[in-house]
Amino acid sequence: MNARTVDISVIDHVAHVRLDRPDKHNALNGQLMDELREATRQIGTDASVRAVVLAGNGPSFCAGLDTANFATMMSGELSADSGNVQASYADLSDAGANRAQQTGWLWQELPVPVIAAVHGSALGGGLNLALAADITVAAPDARLGFVEIGWGLIPDMSASQSLRRLVGLDRAKLLVLTGQIFSGAEAYDWGLATELADDPVARATEIAQAIAAQNPDAVQAALQVLNHSIDSNTTEGFAEEKRVSSALIGAPNQIEAVRARLSNEPPNFEDRRDTE
Repeated sequence: MNARTVDISVIDHVAHVRLDRPDKHNALNGQLMDELREATRQIGTDASVRAVVLAGNGPSFCAGLDTANFATMMSGELSADSGNVQASYADLSDAGANRAQQTGWLWQELPVPVIAAVHGSALGGGLNLALAADITVAAPDARLGFVEIGWGLIPDMSASQSLRRLVGLDRAKLLVLTGQIFSGAEAYDWGLATELADDPVARATEIAQAIAAQNPDAVQAALQVLNHSIDSNTTEGFAEEKRVSSALIGAPNQIEAVRARLSNEPPNFEDRRDTE
């Protein structure tokens, strides 16, 4: 049995998820991708989790696809017609992401916010993963890039959907078509990173803790409304905002938020998961 490649701990309602192949700069192999998908399912059913910090142990966040996969491609053992590739294409998430795309996109499908902490390298699949988070904190000197084009491929682990929410089409084309490496500071300037921090994990944890201290029903509702707004027109957006907001008013956790605020006391929210 191989050692696990993803470490998960839950502290004060924050799930800390760490890619754990430090000697490989957390390069993505089959086991790591499977365990990342497994982590989203575990977190999605844990009502105590109110926010997630996604990071990498060792010198990098994630250096991309393990180069052993490319050797398999050269040998002819791996192609679009391979049985495991066809099985991956047929295994779809609620949003229609195939198994490879789910490695990134399932973090977007979680009902709680995910904050990625990026240091070292976040290349190829690693950048797909980082940008699938709701909030991304990057070290100024981090190295990022969609390097797939140099391997004769395109970003295919959900980046096309993440990019359209973050940057203009021209910027997306520039980064994908050239495969250029850019810094965390440049990522921030271009809107690919939410914040810069010398210690991205510490800052991401601070953000997660601030979110976890809020009414978890309201956090989930806000996340739902904001994500819905990307693909809806104004009328649909207003209707969704009203529908979700009306379910919060007078609910136990909303009343507890008011009580805590008026009494200047820490709130004691109930943990539950809204599955609607």
